[in-house]
Amino acid sequence: MLHTPDTDSFISIKHVSKSFGPVQALSDIGLDIKSGEFVSIVGPSGCGKSTLLMLLSGLMKRTGGDIRVGGQMVDSPRSDIGIVFQRDVLMEWRSALRNVLLQAEVRGMPMGPAAARARELLKMVSLDAFENAYPHQLSGGMRQRVSICRALLHKPPLLVMDEPFGALDALTRDQMQLDLLRICRETHTTVLFITHSISEAIFLSDRVVVMSPRPGRIERIIDIDLPRPRRLSIRESREFATYSDEVTQIFKSLGVLREGDDE
Repeated sequence: MLHTPDTDSFISIKHVSKSFGPVQALSDIGLDIKSGEFVSIVGPSGCGKSTLLMLLSGLMKRTGGDIRVGGQMVDSPRSDIGIVFQRDVLMEWRSALRNVLLQAEVRGMPMGPAAARARELLKMVSLDAFENAYPHQLSGGMRQRVSICRALLHKPPLLVMDEPFGALDALTRDQMQLDLLRICRETHTTVLFITHSISEAIFLSDRVVVMSPRPGRIERIIDIDLPRPRRLSIRESREFATYSDEVTQIFKSLGVLREGDDE
């Protein structure tokens, strides 16, 4: 993919590649993301979506290319990034509040202000009445809300999310999407979101990055021109269907989606 630099970019990814021995996972990835943008990456399993997140977070070394966040080259784990995975990874022996405050303990943050911030975040996701509840007392969606609060405790300018709602039921997933959009709007956080769901990517995002099968390349970047704040009803609109069909047709052209009469 040709990369056109953007001097206003908060995230700049230039000609990035990643190989695991003889296996090339990513090839010539180029992407610019502005501060406050919500960008989703959608693609088939094994296309390198999660690998790209690990490279961006500094948790994995790239084979080639450059990655900058806030103008700084990413060469080691970044302390100013919030990360949310598909599994909530909560500590079962700690309450919801103390799970959020684990971030403060690891970072050596002053506990008084951190506790106030944690309670503010829990209230933001309607969990203020559950701050003393333990993970086994919480639903899957509630547990994932705690994970998001923990990731945002230190006010990171960037939140990276790797299929965070993939294990949730449809209704809970819808609510989590609405909650996430509201949180990001209130905290002005930049988000890079990984998903297998075309609908989820379109609903959440300012732009959707469509990736090819391995070796993962950016096949197309689609601007999502839908009004904000987003409402669930937007998914029934003609515009939403047009975006969905565009992404679907890309995956058909790549052989990722095959209908019976296409064989």
